[in-house]
Amino acid sequence: GAKVAGVVPSTCSVAVAGPINPVDGRVLRASGVPTWAGTDIRATFGPVLKSPIFADNESNCAAIAEMMWGAAIGVEDFVFFKIDLGVGGAIVNRGHVVRGIAGSAGEFGHMMIDPAGPLCRCGNRGCLELYASARTALADTERRLGRPFDMDGLVALARGGDEVSRRQIAEMGEAAGKGLAIIGTAINPALVVLGGRMPLAGDMLLGPLSESFERHTLVKRAEIAPEARTRFVPGVFTDNDACLGAVGLVLRHHGRPG
Repeated sequence: GAKVAGVVPSTCSVAVAGPINPVDGRVLRASGVPTWAGTDIRATFGPVLKSPIFADNESNCAAIAEMMWGAAIGVEDFVFFKIDLGVGGAIVNRGHVVRGIAGSAGEFGHMMIDPAGPLCRCGNRGCLELYASARTALADTERRLGRPFDMDGLVALARGGDEVSRRQIAEMGEAAGKGLAIIGTAINPALVVLGGRMPLAGDMLLGPLSESFERHTLVKRAEIAPEARTRFVPGVFTDNDACLGAVGLVLRHHGRPG
């Protein structure tokens, strides 16, 4: 549920799968790691690591990693959209992650896209995460084939010609594109960095995502010049984006560019 990085002497940083109160460092409502809700990250890790603690949401940290060393170098305004076992994200404005008053800005996976949809682990119904993440597809595949699967296995199965897996990945892309169109209407970013492990599926995911975004977005490609269109690029980091971002979080607090 948490990734810890130590990079500057006597300073550590923690990336957590849930919103972090920007004032006191407490984990707020965390559907991914519910037992962590209310945990004071600084009080929990400080005495053990014997150092000051910085803490942030893992997607915010991932956005920092992409901004410092990855796909968004030199870009001050972009959206990070993570498709993995869950769906997360971050908003970067003028080089700073937008956290919101309660630290929950960028929790794109919990935008409600179907009020009559199934229950989400957050307690609401029809959240984007239910349709755009790999969690449901993996559970269905394990039931169908009778053995455990991870995301790499799901992608390999689809590349090997399994039509059900290919359709599931396409449906994730379609749902993600619909969610990104909603985000685009609110923010209209110049750049979207697609993080997480599912974008490694390549065009099986990204093709339906782009088509869905174009179908649902307010302003269509044909109506605007190329330089005014939202660009989608895969993130440079996958498994270690949050950990690298935790390193970046400390460097930024200490005024070091990384």
